[in-house]
Amino acid sequence: MLILLPPSEGKAATDAGEPFSIDALSLPELNPTRTKVRDALVKLCSGREKRAREVLGLSAKQADELVPNRDLAGPLALPAAQVYTGVLYAALGYPTLTTGARRRANERVLVSSALWGAVHLDDAIPAYRLSGDVTLRRLGTITKTWRTPMARAMKDAATSGVVFDLRSGVYAKMWTPDAEMADLAAVGRVLLQRSDGSRTVVSHHNKATKGYLVRALLSQSKTPHSVEELTALIEKVGFDVELSAGREGRPWKLDVVVDQV
Repeated sequence: MLILLPPSEGKAATDAGEPFSIDALSLPELNPTRTKVRDALVKLCSGREKRAREVLGLSAKQADELVPNRDLAGPLALPAAQVYTGVLYAALGYPTLTTGARRRANERVLVSSALWGAVHLDDAIPAYRLSGDVTLRRLGTITKTWRTPMARAMKDAATSGVVFDLRSGVYAKMWTPDAEMADLAAVGRVLLQRSDGSRTVVSHHNKATKGYLVRALLSQSKTPHSVEELTALIEKVGFDVELSAGREGRPWKLDVVVDQV
């Protein structure tokens, strides 16, 4: 099973990390594109501050967030599980996973990254600031830049069975399972069931629910070999879930329904 997660906007400083090596990252076939995106980001952030902030969508008060991007040529790095610090990762609670669950997390979780394409939780990466909706000069949009390299890399990475996609919209555009993989892929959403029976997609708190869900799945040693088995496993760990088929050649839709956030 492969679980796809979005990155967090917030990232921990990696001042006390180890020297970064792009060659040590998983999915080494992405390294040429990783280098192009990194070099473009360093160049942008080493130039006019105002221009860099405009491109990255930062305010004047966030100018300090350009600093890690300037140092990407030779930065220090920490495991991605420590670098990503948002709500989802707090709920996942990687440091408190059992040894077995942490091993499964390192094997099964793949985090989308505007800078690195995708990384496993034990890949050592530096802190950075780059969102998936950014357009970099001479490269174009981040999603378009990564689409072809990710399609090639994921043909191998996604051969381990079911793909459970919990990424947010912009990162989902970086790679979409093709028709050959669609039957073994499910896109997960978190829906809030209101007292009047209506449902709505949860925004901020959906991240926490996804984190708790992934933690619960990693606590199970069983590996689902079909989307139906994944659905049963999610029900087993205590979540209400509804499965529906996607359009022909598209992944299944897997909705986790909650009554409070």
